[in-house]
Amino acid sequence: MNFGKACCQSCCLSLFLARHEVKMVQKYQSPVRVYKYPFELVMAAYEKRFPTCPEIPVFLGSEILRESKSEDGAIHVTERSCKLNVDAPRLLKKIAGVEYVFFIQKNTVNWKERTLLIEAQNETFANRVVVLEICNYSVHPENEDWTCFEQSASLDIKSFFGFENTVEKIAMKQYTANIKRGKEVIEHYLKELIAQGITFIPRWTPPAVCKKVAHEAPSQHEGSKVPGESHVHGNDKESGSTSPSVEPSTPDADKLDADYIERYLGQLTPMQESCLIRLRQWLQETHKGKIPKDEHILRFLRARDFNIDKAREMLCQSLTWRKQYQVDYILQTWRPPSLLEEYYTGGWHYQDRDGRPLYILRLGQMDTKGLVKALGEESLLRHVLSINEEGQKRCEENTNLFGRPIMSWTCLVDLEGLNMRHLWRPGVKALLRIIEVVEDNYPETLGRLLIVRAPRVFPVLWTLVSPFINENTRQKFLIYSGNNYQGPGGLVDYLDKDVIPDFLGGECVCNVPEGGLVPKSLYQTEEDPETSDHIRLWTETIYHSANIFKGAPHEIVVEILEGESVITWDFDILKGDVAFSLFHSKRAPEKNWKEAAVPNALMAGDNTQMIGKSWVLGVDYSRVESPLVCREGESIQGSHVTRWPGFYILQWKMHSSTACAGTSLSRVDDVLASLQVSNHKCKIMYYYEVLASKEFRGSMSSLESCNSGFSQLSGATTSSNQSQSSSLISR
Repeated sequence: MNFGKACCQSCCLSLFLARHEVKMVQKYQSPVRVYKYPFELVMAAYEKRFPTCPEIPVFLGSEILRESKSEDGAIHVTERSCKLNVDAPRLLKKIAGVEYVFFIQKNTVNWKERTLLIEAQNETFANRVVVLEICNYSVHPENEDWTCFEQSASLDIKSFFGFENTVEKIAMKQYTANIKRGKEVIEHYLKELIAQGITFIPRWTPPAVCKKVAHEAPSQHEGSKVPGESHVHGNDKESGSTSPSVEPSTPDADKLDADYIERYLGQLTPMQESCLIRLRQWLQETHKGKIPKDEHILRFLRARDFNIDKAREMLCQSLTWRKQYQVDYILQTWRPPSLLEEYYTGGWHYQDRDGRPLYILRLGQMDTKGLVKALGEESLLRHVLSINEEGQKRCEENTNLFGRPIMSWTCLVDLEGLNMRHLWRPGVKALLRIIEVVEDNYPETLGRLLIVRAPRVFPVLWTLVSPFINENTRQKFLIYSGNNYQGPGGLVDYLDKDVIPDFLGGECVCNVPEGGLVPKSLYQTEEDPETSDHIRLWTETIYHSANIFKGAPHEIVVEILEGESVITWDFDILKGDVAFSLFHSKRAPEKNWKEAAVPNALMAGDNTQMIGKSWVLGVDYSRVESPLVCREGESIQGSHVTRWPGFYILQWKMHSSTACAGTSLSRVDDVLASLQVSNHKCKIMYYYEVLASKEFRGSMSSLESCNSGFSQLSGATTSSNQSQSSSLISR
């Protein structure tokens, strides 16, 4: 097989160098790209690009080094040296001492399995940069007449003559261009084949049956077209089209298809696609319960400018927050008090010109002091969170309605009536805390904020609030004072005339409550909001927190009266590495504090030990679940079917990385391990439940929630919940 796109992309990737003072490994992972043509026809299009390809001008040719075939001809292996011309400044080439870049590339085509594996590694600059790239062509798992393409790459960066920044820019430009160009080249030659009347290529068959097949069905392929593709071929006169109409499809539940990304998530650069896929894969590996939907992972990436490490940290903190306070259930459980329905001056109102859901807030008419005094900060916070959850749900609905990605919503804020009473200190403090919670957990959900009829007092409020708003969010604010929101450059640029509310001079009747002063007779007397130091998120959570110290594990006892029950657990590792085990004892444990080398000051009330100091494993108690090492950031769900009555002990114990024999740790891992040991502390958030075995069908509440606009159950969890095995631990 000849080599094309993969080699020219590897060349560009070899020049994707970071600054010379930092040695690092860059990674790239493509989405799955689908060609709605059979594998054999795609391979024929792949072959047409050689020996030279005008469509890929940087590819200057190749020389076969080795070639071999299996006896039956099913497997064909070709190894080549490929020559490429990189579009780099002449001075840089001269300093580097090379005119061209060479790659060693190995192709393995398996006609029986219908796969092509491309492995490429750089030969030029191998002592400065190590590039490994793997490309795969395979049959679509749901349609054998379609072909999938995937690409992954990594490079170990060392140095590049002090020109790292310059080369990085060159590499990024060429690499991203070639990734996009690769798919176009295949489609170009597919059209060319079809124009020549080649619309079907028979599949490989073993030599012994080739003649038999030919005699039995000599006319089977005459004039035939690719199954399912007659409407797009060049010799279909009625269609008049030669390019495949690619519908969004996901070849694998754990992978993203490029057309799906474009249809539901929007246009992303290749490197942005790679960041999304890699973060998504990490979540599937570490959070095999409920993970965010793709559009929400993308929001967190955008909020951190596609820095995977920063986005992952922000997202994990948000996932923990959502789980701890059961935010996924808020649309099903939160019912606004009648007071809010009457005096909270906000509501949904159609959509803007871009299809974004539109929320209208008449803040100037709202008695914020009265609402805080009558309902408390908790109710207002819940209500704002429910608005954000509803906004995400409406974005998803509008994406399906308009046939294009709708990732954010628009808010229209009317400030008529805003005055000094709105600057009441506890009210402003509540507003700032709400903004902080929303910024941390709903990034990039606000597409545009239109502020109209801003009064003179507004700059004072803006001075107080703006420092707490992310810079990216502030750039989405459009502020109109007086009546200058009317006419060109005003609301008509963003809202259709028939959507502008009547109270802003439009023709549309808006059902948003008009607000007014909340009667003082409705104020709460138990707690004065002015004495509240901060907003407390509601406390009805099924999760508990615990600190784990070196030599002092955290243990929970569950008494089982009947032999067959199911103990389920769900916990997150917030800090450090933890080993989780499950024990059984006929003897009732008693709470005790071990005399370990743990300062009394560190022994918090949330750390409990139940296994006695004098207890002997195998005599006083036995292990019924093997230890599971859980890393920081992981989310663990599992269950155990009890066989005997007695006492079951769930144990979380600090795990030392140095105890892992045969494990090779990086320098960063060593530093993290030393920091962990010096801190002598891990932290978990956990929940457990005991169910009768007949009632257990993966019913743990944390795994039931798939109605949220934020999260979805992973395929791994769905299958795990259907398992009838006596023990399940997934992570």
